[in-house]
Amino acid sequence: MTGAESLLRTLLAGGVDTCFMNPGTSEMHFIAALDRVPGLRSVLCLFEGVCSGAADGYARATGRPAATLLHLGPGLANGLSNFHNARKARSPVVCIVGEHATPHLKVEAPLTSDIQAFARTVSNHVRTAQSADDIGPATAETIAAAWGPPGEVATLIVPADYSWSKTEILGQSIAPLAVPFPCNQALDAAARLLREPGTAILLGGKSVNERALKAAGRISAATGTRIITARNVAKIASGRAFYPAPQVPYFPEAALPFLADIQNLILVEAERPVSFFAYPSTPSYMTSDSCRDFVLAARGEDGTAALEALAEGLPPVVLPSIAIPKAPMEDVGLTLDHIGLTLAALLPENSLVSDEMVSSAGKILDHLKSAAGHEFMPVTGGSIGQGLPVATGAAIGCPGRKVVALEGDGSGMYTPQSLWTMARENLNVVTVILVNRRYRILEIEMQRTGAHGFGEKAESMLDIGNPDLNWTGIARSLSVSATCATTARQFSSHFRDAIRQTGPSLIEALLE
Repeated sequence: MTGAESLLRTLLAGGVDTCFMNPGTSEMHFIAALDRVPGLRSVLCLFEGVCSGAADGYARATGRPAATLLHLGPGLANGLSNFHNARKARSPVVCIVGEHATPHLKVEAPLTSDIQAFARTVSNHVRTAQSADDIGPATAETIAAAWGPPGEVATLIVPADYSWSKTEILGQSIAPLAVPFPCNQALDAAARLLREPGTAILLGGKSVNERALKAAGRISAATGTRIITARNVAKIASGRAFYPAPQVPYFPEAALPFLADIQNLILVEAERPVSFFAYPSTPSYMTSDSCRDFVLAARGEDGTAALEALAEGLPPVVLPSIAIPKAPMEDVGLTLDHIGLTLAALLPENSLVSDEMVSSAGKILDHLKSAAGHEFMPVTGGSIGQGLPVATGAAIGCPGRKVVALEGDGSGMYTPQSLWTMARENLNVVTVILVNRRYRILEIEMQRTGAHGFGEKAESMLDIGNPDLNWTGIARSLSVSATCATTARQFSSHFRDAIRQTGPSLIEALLE
């Protein structure tokens, strides 16, 4: 058995059965070992940012870690953006990076780099295998670190000569640590705060699931406590089937009044809300200076169980009946409201929605509140290029569920290679590209940051319609069926057809 085989067999023993790969010369022995180690699903991606984003999406959708296999420091560097998003989502990911053979490190070859330095920017655990015999134990250690709790990106660096050397040692599977329950003192203190005016509960981490929302709804109905959701969460139970817990708004101008009356903020796997960016005359924290934070459940603790304990004995909440909207069929120019209404009317039950709508999100998300019950995977770390890869990984992890990727045209161009993997794996993904031919979010931020002197050169930096992007052509060139919609009727018709078919499809939605 080679070191590479030991690594793959240890992955399987540790419950990691899927690996998103973009290998190079240093990883060829891992590729050769795939045929000798049945049971590990290897998924080829054409760009490392797709690997890292897909592993994030897989973890969000399933709650289990996937692995990535990347080539040396530059390959890891190409994936850092979506590893950053995975870290903010607390997604468990096992990142395996090939390294030059140890004797070759002395000669400063062109691709030699400080891989550990790259890895530490996104990983809480970084380990370099010290021998072929060490690969198995190091792999088991890395899997355990990825599990957490909370989940994290854990990186293992494997020199090529150790991967081709012989070994008889496999890593011993390490059971994931149990997620701890918050202490009784925290529960008692939170129960007292619920009786005080101006108290709200902020849900984050894994505590925005169906069970948690049911418990939070019972608490709110009995005490009047506001229930809200943090922004950088991995997955939210959403739609008319679940108790509504609105997210903290993105822009400070909306977030500050949204949170202004809160005097006691009970944090459940969440942190105090902060602004995405600094702006002139705008505070960094979105709650008032007089607001007191109280941690009921920290990241890595069981916030869902804590909410259920607080709600024990309280009556269930009957959700108000929400009328199912009808998909618009007018022959008029396509707007975000038309798209939102169509999604609310036609989104399949139990689907997974990957969001990277950026400036288009607000209006569409308002409509999704009345959609069938689904799970929504929002932007977490704010690094562009996560939407399509997250949808890819979610579809790999949950083949029985429809996945819908809602993607801006500018952000979609960061990782369009995802479409190729969707086609190669015949993934059940409907991609909707919202086309405004602008970096609209930057246009908004230009005004909000007080950057004056907006002239011709500045305007050209926000214009992605010169030349136009042809998303229908891009998708078809990557073997994904694609249609274009310019009216409300066309979009509703195309979306209805897309959710009925299996395999990947794309709708280019040209906004009015």
